[in-house]
Amino acid sequence: MSDIKNDHTNEKSAQPEMLESSTGGGKAVALNIVENPLRKHDKTRVMADAEAFCASHGLEEYSGLFTHAALVARDPHRFEDIDEITDEEKTHLAFERDNRWALSGWLWYSSIVCAVGAAVQGWDQTGSNAANLSFPKEFGIDSPTGSDPWKVGAINSIIFLVGGGIGCWFSDPVNSLFGRRGEIFISGLILLVTPIGTGLAQSWQGMFAARFVLGIGLGMKNATVAVYSSEMAPARIRGALVMFWQLWVTFGIFLGYAANLAVKDTGKIAWRLQIGSAFIPAVPLVLGIWFCPESPKWLMKKGRYPAAMQSYLKLRQQPIIAARDLYYSHVLYEEELLMARGTNYFERFRDLFTVPRIRRATWASGMVMLSQQMCGINIIGFYSSTIFVDGGFSPTQALYASLGFGALNFVFAVPALFLIDSFGRRSLLLFGFPMMFLFLLAAGLSFLIPDSESQTRTGIIALFVYIFTIFYSFTEGPVAFQYSAEVFPTVHREQGMAWAVSINLFFAGVLGLTFPPMVAAMGQIGAFCFYAGLNLIAFVGLFLLVPETKLYTLEELDQVFSVTHKTFIGHQFKLWLPYFIKRYIFLNKNAQEPVALIARADEVESRPRSVDEKTDL
Repeated sequence: MSDIKNDHTNEKSAQPEMLESSTGGGKAVALNIVENPLRKHDKTRVMADAEAFCASHGLEEYSGLFTHAALVARDPHRFEDIDEITDEEKTHLAFERDNRWALSGWLWYSSIVCAVGAAVQGWDQTGSNAANLSFPKEFGIDSPTGSDPWKVGAINSIIFLVGGGIGCWFSDPVNSLFGRRGEIFISGLILLVTPIGTGLAQSWQGMFAARFVLGIGLGMKNATVAVYSSEMAPARIRGALVMFWQLWVTFGIFLGYAANLAVKDTGKIAWRLQIGSAFIPAVPLVLGIWFCPESPKWLMKKGRYPAAMQSYLKLRQQPIIAARDLYYSHVLYEEELLMARGTNYFERFRDLFTVPRIRRATWASGMVMLSQQMCGINIIGFYSSTIFVDGGFSPTQALYASLGFGALNFVFAVPALFLIDSFGRRSLLLFGFPMMFLFLLAAGLSFLIPDSESQTRTGIIALFVYIFTIFYSFTEGPVAFQYSAEVFPTVHREQGMAWAVSINLFFAGVLGLTFPPMVAAMGQIGAFCFYAGLNLIAFVGLFLLVPETKLYTLEELDQVFSVTHKTFIGHQFKLWLPYFIKRYIFLNKNAQEPVALIARADEVESRPRSVDEKTDL
């Protein structure tokens, strides 16, 4: 989708600009761009409001700065024409505009700490991956029939079932009490201790219990780290910075596989070292998060505006940029408050499904998160060593093949850093899923090659698994958590992200639990083909439910998600799909891409509605 910037030419107009779109001969339609609420007032009113804002929020010492910042926020793309701001401020704003990756040291540091936290998840799941070859035999649950496959599946999946069912829902109250940093610190402590406890377990029940507690910490961390990163990052590169989450998840997976190989020859304790080593990335997370600035949007939400300003001064390179971002966030946050019905935990949860704008974000984020499990990547992530052994590899060869999977997953996540804010979230998803369907299906059918040609079979299986992984790594992989962290209003962001993470982790747990008995019942061929088919179902859901979010501020997304599902789906079938067929099937370079579909500001749902009132999904 094309990004439409907020670039008004009529200073006095309070209405958004209208643009026309054509599909290369199709019917043109008028579509709206994001409207800046500050444009409703003239310069004098905006400056007066900024002074009043400073007086009422304990920011009197910054009054002059905020009057300038408010004018910039009112017309961010024409700051050079604003006479009231200084030449030095214009220089700083121009530098920011022209240097996309020029970020403050604190922002880089905080993003890296969050990324390290993501490595914990990757390492946790790869430790159990290799341990699956050993611990079932030690605990007497290695029978391919009966209840043993379910016990092995339960041990693998419990961290995700608990993370999705319990842990992520703790994030809202813990965030409320301790802030984003405090919540990450507490969850980091859990993730530091529990892998060690897992490695010391003396029975499969003890191992299960330790991983149960680990799941609580995992769910809490996953529901907060991406939100924290998203709230700190400027809109122009938010996708790339938050994408460090997925990049470091894949790096953690790679390091976990490397650790599995490093200790494979240590005898009976090898699996204990493999599964217990996941505490290692939790150490820098716990130590590093303590020094990060708190999320300025969380501080603003708590009414702590002076602290929010100090945080922005660390996260932005110049005071004028910090003040602009704080003031614009405040103005749009006030607009968001008009939409919210609920004030307490349960009422905000209800809003996720009853307020139309928020409900659309709920369905979209849920679809993206569910699709990450439907695509089948975690049947490789959880059980690659077992899959490769079934395909004809020796246990050592399976570990090396799994290391290759981890390396590709990490290396091919890097291109997404440059694609996610240019090519776009939705476009990456719609490109990736058909490719994943083809190559996962090919990997499954490769098990039909007879045992007499086992060397050929193992090589072909590994090849198709690797190609499948490459397409996943720069499409669905980086998008899932990034998309879910940005689509909810500030008021509902903790619970919205908890919902999204619960969907992701719960179905990861379902996958981990059911894959061993599925293989026992259907064989590797049936299991792989089943997940290949789910890729096509996921593609349809993404096409119908997931709008583009690239380059909008978190608050401007209110207008993106205020488009009704009926209107959005009609736009996809009547304009976007014909354009896609003309451009990419018939290779018509003159086909014109339709502009992004965005509601007018006055169409954003801002009034409470009764539950009985008919609304679009």
